[in-house]
Amino acid sequence: MKKLWIACLSMLMVLGLMGCGADNGKAEEKAPPTKTVAQAADNNATGDKILVAYFSATGNTKQLAENTAKALGADLYEIRPESPYTAEDLNYNDETTRATVEQKNDSARPKLADKNAPIAGYKTIILAYPIWWAQAPRIMDTFVESYDFTGKNMTAICTSGGSDIGSSADYLARITKGKANWKPGKLFSPQAGADEIKAWYNGLGL
Repeated sequence: MKKLWIACLSMLMVLGLMGCGADNGKAEEKAPPTKTVAQAADNNATGDKILVAYFSATGNTKQLAENTAKALGADLYEIRPESPYTAEDLNYNDETTRATVEQKNDSARPKLADKNAPIAGYKTIILAYPIWWAQAPRIMDTFVESYDFTGKNMTAICTSGGSDIGSSADYLARITKGKANWKPGKLFSPQAGADEIKAWYNGLGL
């Protein structure tokens, strides 16, 4: 009886060891490889991702930004001023209105509502804005000085009631924080179609 009991105990031990070995094998097959910090960073690589960062006071530039994002498969980010612009702020016939005073002052920097633009996650940043007094609104100056754009491709698109893009993008390029790769911008109508937008963007060679 004692020998039989010892034999059974031995058999149970052998089966137990085999079971553990099988479980370990399964665990090794299913366990994901450990990621280093560098590998984790690679998973967040920007690739060819595009961000359209736009400011729109009347809705025209918003429409263009949305059309551009759809045409290029890009993401959208709205640049919002801490104090939104009213219709009275944009009265071109009054020299004392907010926008007029800001545009005449190269040092004016309207505050942003937030500084949460996901710049780091994108390879290319397209800035979209209206033309005010032949320039980009000063809120755009604030934006390009608030983030580090080193290594990013950058360009600009704009809307206007009568002016061209002029030197507005060149000025933004000069004051952009960090060393970015700026490409020529372009004026579009708010209703610009996908083909027109794609043709312009593909011509940049990005």
